[in-house]
Amino acid sequence: MLIHWQSHQEYLNFLHETKVHLDSSQRTRLQLAFGPVRDKLRLLDLDPVMGYLSAFYPPVGRPAKNQVQIIRSLILMALQGFTSLTAWVVELTTDSLLAALIGCTPDSLPPLGSYFDLMDRLWTQPKASQRTGRKDFFPKDKNGKPSKKPGKGKKLPNKHSGITDKLAAYALDHTEFPFHYEERLQQVFRLAALLPSLKDGLIPQDGVTLSGDGTCVHSHASPYGHRVCSCAEKGIPGCPCKRHFSDPDAHWGWDSDEEVFYFGHTLYMLCSHNAEARVDLPLHIRFLDARRHDSVSAIVSLREFRAINPDIPVRDVCLDSAHDNYATYGLCQKWKIRPFIDLNSNRGRPDSIPDSISIDEDGTPLCMAGFRMVNWGYCKQKHSRKWRCPLACGKVGSCPCKEKCSPSPYGRCVYTKPDWDIRLYTPVPRGTEEYKEIYNNRTSCERVNNRVLNDYHLHDMGIHTRKRYSFFTMIICVCIHLDARLKKRTKLKS
Repeated sequence: MLIHWQSHQEYLNFLHETKVHLDSSQRTRLQLAFGPVRDKLRLLDLDPVMGYLSAFYPPVGRPAKNQVQIIRSLILMALQGFTSLTAWVVELTTDSLLAALIGCTPDSLPPLGSYFDLMDRLWTQPKASQRTGRKDFFPKDKNGKPSKKPGKGKKLPNKHSGITDKLAAYALDHTEFPFHYEERLQQVFRLAALLPSLKDGLIPQDGVTLSGDGTCVHSHASPYGHRVCSCAEKGIPGCPCKRHFSDPDAHWGWDSDEEVFYFGHTLYMLCSHNAEARVDLPLHIRFLDARRHDSVSAIVSLREFRAINPDIPVRDVCLDSAHDNYATYGLCQKWKIRPFIDLNSNRGRPDSIPDSISIDEDGTPLCMAGFRMVNWGYCKQKHSRKWRCPLACGKVGSCPCKEKCSPSPYGRCVYTKPDWDIRLYTPVPRGTEEYKEIYNNRTSCERVNNRVLNDYHLHDMGIHTRKRYSFFTMIICVCIHLDARLKKRTKLKS
């Protein structure tokens, strides 16, 4: 059961009382070494988290102490750049200022086991299926490395044909997908980070532009496992005995940027960019199998984000060419989301477009001379988009087909219907300035990935399993929101 939860106001009072009793050297250190960190922790109001977490503690039994201090301690650990939880707990015992910043006195610090207990409570996977103990063994060839690489600059194809169509249909009929073990983590992230950022104006309330992308997270575990038998001592080479794997959730995946196979996980996130504050924010976090295709991850993540955050409407979604499939466009159409998805060059011309119209690779009509025609807006009477002659619109200086194309000074016009192909003819036409401006938001996901992996050192943490990676990524993403909130408040004061 949960006993006294230190409220945010009590924490602020505790910080003030502690500062009063500090000597001059400690006050100077607090201001110079921990000034920005202290300001961020003062912004972190965890009171809403208490109401959510209390349901996961039984009303009887040994009381759980200092749960809010544990969360605050993990936030401070990430802000200070520590990559080992064990080393961090030791550091807290040797520095009274760090203990005060998490809301504890030096003699009331939570032990290491309490941190792991909190992680376990926020992970909904049944313990029987986690299989991460020392006595859990797997076949030695569990992680066979693929031998065939995709072509240069290519991504691994989706190995399950038609899976995106099935998932899109499932997403329309269900509020969540099975095996959603991160749900409690995502709810805590919403209460501790998303809602405060929404209140501070960092997330637009009238509709957010999401960018989605997956990134490679390398595991520190060996893909070959560890022998637990005595066959090597008996001189038996290459024994078939089962082995222990430190990270049984990790698999071989393809890194299309480095063009190599890697052993680990895929971190898929939905992010947004705030142009006014010039910050990039993570909004949804999902750790997935390294073999999973991004097109599958996007459908799952988008469905979960809408279900968890009904008060954050999605207006646009920006994705790369790995997500270029009709199922995603259809899902966006049903949910009234404008898609901005890069086209996959391997797809040909749709059969639904009349043969009398020549089009560019993005669906823009081509005139008789081969020039791209000019988008002239949507014609409500014809339920079509109008395209005009580039010469008549002043986009080209001359045209070899001027005489035989159209005698009218207005130039030839072509109309395209959105229902010809929802992939090519999106609500915001491809190639327009509006399309390019909104699609530029897609890179916000790449910047957030870099902050998580490098600035906050997720790649340097010697952690294993999807549960641990998901938990520490959530902590890091809360820190990113605190950075953005402090940046905006500092800017308003200056």
